[in-house]
Amino acid sequence: MDQDGKKRYFWVDTAKLTGVPHDIPIVGYGTETVNFLRLWESRAHAEFDFDIFNRGGYIDAVQEKMRGETVTKVLYPNDVTETGKELRLVQQYFFVACSIHDIIRRFKKTPSWQWKNFSKHATLQLNDTHPSVAVAELMRVLVDEESLSWDEAWGICTEVFNYTNHTLLPEALEKWPLPLFQKVLPRHLLIIYEINSRFLQKVAQKWPGDLEKMRNLSIIEEGAPQYVRMAHLAVIASRYVNGVAALHTDLLKRFLFADFNALYPKKIQNKTNGITPRRWLKACNPNLSALVDETIGPEWTTNLDKLVGLEKHASDKSFQERFAKIKRQNKEVLSELILEKCGVSVDPDSLFDVQIKRLHEYKRQHLNLLNIIAAYQELLDNPGMDIVPRVFIFSAKAAPGYYMAKKIIHAINAVGEVINRDHRIKGKLKVVFIPNYSVSLAEKIVPAAEVSEQISTAGKEASGTGNMKLSLNGALTIGTLDGANVEIMEAVGRENFFLFGMTVEEVNALWARGYNPYDFYNSNHAIKRALDSLSGGYWTSGDYQSLQPLANNLLQGGDPFMVLADFNAYRETQRKIDAAYRDQTKWQKMAILNTARMGKFSSDRTIQEYADDIWGIKPLK
Repeated sequence: MDQDGKKRYFWVDTAKLTGVPHDIPIVGYGTETVNFLRLWESRAHAEFDFDIFNRGGYIDAVQEKMRGETVTKVLYPNDVTETGKELRLVQQYFFVACSIHDIIRRFKKTPSWQWKNFSKHATLQLNDTHPSVAVAELMRVLVDEESLSWDEAWGICTEVFNYTNHTLLPEALEKWPLPLFQKVLPRHLLIIYEINSRFLQKVAQKWPGDLEKMRNLSIIEEGAPQYVRMAHLAVIASRYVNGVAALHTDLLKRFLFADFNALYPKKIQNKTNGITPRRWLKACNPNLSALVDETIGPEWTTNLDKLVGLEKHASDKSFQERFAKIKRQNKEVLSELILEKCGVSVDPDSLFDVQIKRLHEYKRQHLNLLNIIAAYQELLDNPGMDIVPRVFIFSAKAAPGYYMAKKIIHAINAVGEVINRDHRIKGKLKVVFIPNYSVSLAEKIVPAAEVSEQISTAGKEASGTGNMKLSLNGALTIGTLDGANVEIMEAVGRENFFLFGMTVEEVNALWARGYNPYDFYNSNHAIKRALDSLSGGYWTSGDYQSLQPLANNLLQGGDPFMVLADFNAYRETQRKIDAAYRDQTKWQKMAILNTARMGKFSSDRTIQEYADDIWGIKPLK
């Protein structure tokens, strides 16, 4: 208690870290504006203990330094273990605390600063749930350090925070075991309790006596142990919450945050993701960029809607030939890279079919793989079968503790090794998994792609941006009605998009009826043979245990992302792609129209919508 009888909180038994800022200049395109992206590095508060060193504890003397540097050494450390979970939480708090204190430091340097004006100087966008502990940290600073009343502090928080949700997957909506949270951030937990208590009073006013609503909306999830639900904290504290594609936002309102939407009917809105045309066309595909400049002028670089001017050239034979020649040149460059990185020789005249993205079961790289296996087995049955030669190109990274994702990577590589050296199929299929996926690698793959695999289970993908990058560069999408695929198909035209698979409603209906993957396994010869080859050791020199977990996941594990349910539709659509590619005049027109109609998917439009509808800021002249 202080002299006024107000309860004060102080940190005790703490570990001290120093946050060192590193600024990366972000230079505006065609402007005189340079912004800075501030990143934080952790260092020990005291890096070297001379007393311990002089007593002979040479290793112990630098332990503090090593512990301090560990926090930011690896982003997203493996959180399967308790130690990993704790490091993740410490890491998140470190970044948040550094950023908030830096923002406040700068705010206090403004003339006649007052806390009531804080929201005019700062807006804090919670990009997914990872930084949502910022809510508790700002409340702690305002209440404990700045001596504001709770209501004053909370009023400031709800003016400056906004939350972008990037996922519908329950496992990605971050929850922390309450004992861990209490161990690492005990004061913040007390603040979250208070936020929750006051919030649940509003819930009780809205729905008197409805304990189920209170359980659903509470920040604290009951159980053994209890959990702190960070997405709930973010929604409650934020002025606005947004999804990142029209379908995603609709699903947020109808399912994930349905009760929050009923309580705050104007809080959730949509901001469809975008990509920057400067990187994802002008820089990564300079030959196509030059052709576009020559054809419609360079204004598209800052106003992507101008690309629509390419539509009138889509049927022009000369333009089609130039467009196709550039794609062929990009495929030659990628072929050389594949030979260098993977040791596999691929023919640039083959169809380049690309799936590049994070490795996750819901993105269904294994659906793609099953189709490849089925196509290969069909070729072995009929070596003379007439198919368009195709190179299946994968690249991805998986979370370090994600066992099944790593099994899928293993399976793709194992299948590729067998197919790529099987002379019986005469090079009609090639499979490559390019290692160490990165933006720089994507800049080589995207311009060369002809088919873009966007095959997630409907209702699981928030938006996606790879789908936009590939379509902008003239790749044709094979995809489900999921994420931004819906809006891309609307923009480019149904006839220029290879649609397959169940809708969100059909997925939900099948779960409700009772989904049994064995029904598809037993009734579909191609599925059965493909899965049996995975579990029977065909691809791993008789080591049947190596890939068996993947087959078991799709059968005994219940096929959680309905790979087998969508297999037939996917395989049939792949045959349509084969047929369409034979008519190059039609294919090139479809590809050009994909590029021409991607104006909506510029990040310039997305950021402008954030500025207008969420942040309330105006551009500098």
